[in-house]
Amino acid sequence: MTRLLPILVLLSAGLARADEGMWTFNNFPSALVQSRYGFSPSPEWLTKVRLSAARIASGCSASFVSATGLVMTNHHCVRDCVQQLSTPRNDFIVKGFSAASAPQERQCPAMEVNKLLEISDVTDALTKATQGKEGAAFRDAQRAEIARLETACATAPDVRCDVVTLYQGGMYNLYKYQRFQDVRLVFAPEEAIAFFGGDPDNFEFPRYDYDVAFVRVYQDGKPAKVDHWLRWSAKGAQPGELTFVAGHPGGTSRLLTMDQLRYQRDYALPERLFQLAQMRGMLDEFQQRGPEFTRISNGLKLGIENAYKVLVGRREALVDRDFFTKKMAEEQKLRDWVKADPERQKRYGQAWDHIARATDTLRAMRIRLRLLEQGAGAGSDLFGYARMLARSAAELSKPNELRLEEFSEARKPELEQQLFSPAPVYPKLEEALLTFYLTKLREQLGVDDPVVKQVLGKQSPQTLARKVVSGSRLASPQVRRQLYQGGPEAIRASKDPMLELVRALEGESRAVRKRFEEEVESVIDQQGELLARARFEAYGTSTYPDATFTLRLSFGQVKGYSEDGKTVEPLTRIAGLYERATGEDPFRLPPSWLQAKPRLDLQTPFNFVSSNDIIGGNSGSPIFNKDAEIVGVVFDGNILSLGGEYGFDESVNRAVSVHGQGILEGLRKVYNARRLLEELGQGGGG
Repeated sequence: MTRLLPILVLLSAGLARADEGMWTFNNFPSALVQSRYGFSPSPEWLTKVRLSAARIASGCSASFVSATGLVMTNHHCVRDCVQQLSTPRNDFIVKGFSAASAPQERQCPAMEVNKLLEISDVTDALTKATQGKEGAAFRDAQRAEIARLETACATAPDVRCDVVTLYQGGMYNLYKYQRFQDVRLVFAPEEAIAFFGGDPDNFEFPRYDYDVAFVRVYQDGKPAKVDHWLRWSAKGAQPGELTFVAGHPGGTSRLLTMDQLRYQRDYALPERLFQLAQMRGMLDEFQQRGPEFTRISNGLKLGIENAYKVLVGRREALVDRDFFTKKMAEEQKLRDWVKADPERQKRYGQAWDHIARATDTLRAMRIRLRLLEQGAGAGSDLFGYARMLARSAAELSKPNELRLEEFSEARKPELEQQLFSPAPVYPKLEEALLTFYLTKLREQLGVDDPVVKQVLGKQSPQTLARKVVSGSRLASPQVRRQLYQGGPEAIRASKDPMLELVRALEGESRAVRKRFEEEVESVIDQQGELLARARFEAYGTSTYPDATFTLRLSFGQVKGYSEDGKTVEPLTRIAGLYERATGEDPFRLPPSWLQAKPRLDLQTPFNFVSSNDIIGGNSGSPIFNKDAEIVGVVFDGNILSLGGEYGFDESVNRAVSVHGQGILEGLRKVYNARRLLEELGQGGGG
């Protein structure tokens, strides 16, 4: 624990210090950057960067790097696409992929890329719609207004609009994106080099990963033309250099109340860790059955191992006594400010108590909520398709403002892309996941629970899982499309066993979701708005909101750090890759890198660290200099940064990136990717 958390630096009096902050583009502290680094990003600079950044809707970041729609991100951000395009005889995960010509670029079955076009403030509209309302009425009014705003904004299928909650509800922005759903794979290295070092090296530094990939967005069957993209730096990242990261951090919890943090520490995190450990054990056994079992499940296993390590880091932050004491002091300071004035106490004083009661409600219902709604199916694709179909039958016939949010008109293009995806479904993996899920359902709700009786009857989890997977036709995208286009009648008339399973859960699942939204989520949303207003009144808006998987800009510099009394240098070099290689997984180099060693400049920088404030979701973010030139691509944080969910410590929190020069060296001398190098403006020689 002491190794993981030296003591995180928190916000003091609401003001971000040092290189801290995941800043929105409409509230970026250019003056602060000027005071620290002598460079003030102009409005024009910010616009260029914003329009050059991209988001991969499945949970990653990216950037445009050419005028013809070329997008750079991480290998692990396109891994699902690479896996879905692979077969047992042609496994691109193992051997990599490189399109030598445009016709060889392969369409990803279910990938969406977004570019942020506009940001508008809709706080007044949301505040007016929910004024004077509480509980279910508050939630219904808020949902209806969000649906109205998003639908009015999304004027075409290639436009995506999201209302984004900032500062725990103190501010609402409407983000308008250009949506690209024709995304094609251009280049992905072998996973052995993209994730060199595997789980032992994950969140560590020094690192030696070539975690980079390129895709291209298409419009009307042709490469998309873009007006803004980031060019390549001639030198790459230099020690001490000012760096920026434009990406989409998935979520942080730096503004949660102490009651919410205690819930995370004592319930949510330990229980999620236990579940992940069990799933990892299940997959370990699954992979013992043979190489094909490993191939079809390895992506899921890597994700579980990554999530486990992340959540361990978060919990260690919350069990660190000094850190938790500082969080308590931070909250108490705001409470004391509220209490000091009777009018402020009247406006804001009860918010903490309301959130505490809502958190108690969540604690009491958490297991049922997780099993029946939020974690139902344990990741089974067939279960997910069945639930989308069953709920679309119920939701799409309702007025837009009354639907579940994922079925709103503004979200239909995303829903339909997922539902009609031609990605392969693996029956044996489906059986394993559903068996795991049904076993946990019975174990945690109890044999006598009415839902368990209705779902399982006299069958064992394994028997039911095998029956519904083998009998389902939902693995076929054509079948799913026919059912969806047939409307509610066709879906309700279907006797597909996976649909029957979902229907058996649906009544209780919807009930627990409704209770959560009305008694927990709406209360926390409403009271969070009050606390945000209190913070604004006390401290102003000179700080950043929690991350929300929306575009943010952070600043920092290339620099090392100290860990356990040792100095960690900011750069690694290709020579270190070969020194670290053992010939055994996960330190086994692919043949391409072994053969290329005599051609490589072994002193070329390979990976580096910087003090940019990042979190999960920033994977694939471009890291660039003050001239908006790419110096690398972010792929990880160091292990000391995992507590960044709750606070930031500039002295040790580090973003980990692939160095721009290392990327080029690999493209030239390992992969001979001449076409790609020319498009990046780097020539194809070497």
